[in-house]
Parts: sequence; C-alpha cells; structure tokens
Amino acid sequence: MIKNTNDGKGNEPYLRVDMNYLGCEDLPEFSEGPRGDDLKKHNAIKNAGFAGIQDGDPAICSTLGLNYTAHARINNVGDLDELLPRWKEEGYDCASLHAGWGLESDAEVDNLVEYILNKSTTENFPLYLETHRATITQDMQRTVELIKRFPEIRFNGDFSHWYTGQEMVYGGIEMKWDFIQPVFDRVRFMHGRIGNPGCIQVNIEDDSKEYVGHFNEMWTRSFEGFLKSAQPGDFLSFTVELLQAEIFYARTQLNNELKEVEEGDRWQQAILYKEIVRDCWREAKNRNNS
Repeated sequence: MIKNTNDGKGNEPYLRVDMNYLGCEDLPEFSEGPRGDDLKKHNAIKNAGFAGIQDGDPAICSTLGLNYTAHARINNVGDLDELLPRWKEEGYDCASLHAGWGLESDAEVDNLVEYILNKSTTENFPLYLETHRATITQDMQRTVELIKRFPEIRFNGDFSHWYTGQEMVYGGIEMKWDFIQPVFDRVRFMHGRIGNPGCIQVNIEDDSKEYVGHFNEMWTRSFEGFLKSAQPGDFLSFTVELLQAEIFYARTQLNNELKEVEEGDRWQQAILYKEIVRDCWREAKNRNNS
C-alpha cells in the first residue's frame, strides 16, 4: 500500500493522536465529556488536544482545522469503487477497513486483498486492514501467513481483538509478540483500546496493571516498525477508540441506585490514553536510536 504522508511538508515522521467520534457518543451522565450538537463535540475534541477525528463530519473538521479519517466494511471486490472517490473528494486522508467475515478460503482472501491493494495504489489513497474480530485478520497465524503472500500490506493495529479474543497471555505473550512482529512492522494506523484477557475494553487508572503494560509494548513495537521505514512527512494515526456499552464494548456495573452504567468515563479515559501513547512513542524513538 502507498505510504501515509503529510503532503510532502518535509517534517520528521510523527505521531498523530486522533479520536474516533463514537468516543464521545452516548457518554454516561457522570461523564465530563461534551454534550450537544456535532459542532460542540468536534470543538471539544479539538480543544482536548486531538489532531483528527475518525468518522467525524468532513465539513466541520475542515472548518476547525481537524484531520479526518474514514472506515468501512469491505466484503466483496468492487465495494470500494464508489467509496474511494468520495473519500478523496471530501478530503479524508486514509481509511481503515474491516475486510471479509473471516470465513473465506485463502483464495477468496487473496482475491479481496489484491483488490484492496490495487485500489490503494491506483487511487493513491492509504487503506489499512484492521486486526479485528469477524474479519480476514481475526487470527494471528492466518494474518502472518497473509503477510508472506502480500508483504506490501499495511495494518490498522487494533490489538484488543487479538489480546482478548485469542487470549494472548495464555501460553506466553512474549512468544506471541515475536510471532506477530511482521504485523508490528507493518502497522501504519492504530485503534487505541486496552482490554484484559477476559474483556475487550476496560477502564484503566494508570499503567500499573500487567495488561496495560502489554498494550504499551505492542504500541511501542508498532511505532518502532513505522519509524524503521518512515520518510519525512509520514505520520501514524493513533486513534483512540473507546466505544459505548450499547454495542458491548464498555463494561457496565450497578450504581447505588442499582442502575446499570458504564464503569468509567470514556472521555477522561481517551485523554489518559493520549498521554500514555506519547510515552510509547518516545520509547520507540529511543529504541530506534539506540
């Protein structure tokens, strides 16, 4: 896939911390996050220090000077034919994709991946396959084998799906990190979400929990992989994606009134992630320079 660039401005390769727009949707009553219409929410995201929004409103983002990225599910050859021209016309700078359902044969997977790669190249638009459940990249082993056939593939590293869905700590996580190093080397976009071995999205207070450290390491390894080949002006979008309980991501608990509520404030969690991931970025740069 084509490299992700910042229009040739000559900057050093850099980390761009964005937010998925659903991170401020359906927030619990106790949340400190923004209320109101889309303009207020977009403004709040910008004022909180995020540089872009995935699935934000293109017109509002342009007015506020925010970057914006897209996402889509691509099940069949041809599904991008209408989407890609519209994304380019509306000013999106890249997109992450849920590709297939994970039930396809290798031949069907290859056909779909070839199509996505060709569209990315011919349209000069970065497309990143998500490491996501219910897609062709839901399995670590199959994804590594896919890289052997298509080394040019690039990913949105959404690692909570593997960490929880494949229980990465079971049997030794260091061995699994080494096994998926080819994936880390090809990450050019990330969805920021921390899970534990039993739940895909959990509230965190700091980096003292072992599973938080595991995600720090996966993020750092991905940044290292990006920096090894990044050119001036290239960026990696780390998009915090903390999703609501309605779609079974945020955990819930009973409050004092025995009402089921989200366990934490996803808005404040997103701001905490922003600081954690910048530490990972600094560590990756240190490792690359050592």
